[in-house]
Amino acid sequence: MDMITPLDIENKRFSKQMMNGYSVVEVDDFLDEVTADFTKNYKELTELREKVQELNTSLEQYKNIESTLQNTLVMAQTTAEEVKNVAKQKADQILEDARANVQKQVVDLNDEVLLKQKELEDVKRQFDVYKVKMESLLMSQLDLLKEINKNDSNISNINNSINTSF
Repeated sequence: MDMITPLDIENKRFSKQMMNGYSVVEVDDFLDEVTADFTKNYKELTELREKVQELNTSLEQYKNIESTLQNTLVMAQTTAEEVKNVAKQKADQILEDARANVQKQVVDLNDEVLLKQKELEDVKRQFDVYKVKMESLLMSQLDLLKEINKNDSNISNINNSINTSF
């Protein structure tokens, strides 16, 4: 069933009774009041529906952003593991070469191993900083989504109160 529009109410006419009928002036006045209230509610409902659509569009955009952030985080973790594995492989190779070389080269290779371990620690620290930044970003996005959900709940409550008043 289609919703009654304010124009439907405004244009509604009743047949006139000769006797014992309602006062035409009172009915017209009442219809004018109903039309004004209904017009206001109809406009609010239309605006709220548009707002819900906007919020749904925003929510979809935030879901896409969240997905992109999750993919970026996974890629960063994978890259960090690869860097860690490569650094470990290089350190292992350096140790193996050091054992095969003469005493003089052992001292040089030990220095190089310490340098590679420092680089590995630097990479780990950089990755820890990156994880903290990403966690903070994800938490702020989650807070934003919670706010959107809270607003959606408020809109639902308004819609419910509008629907129950009719």
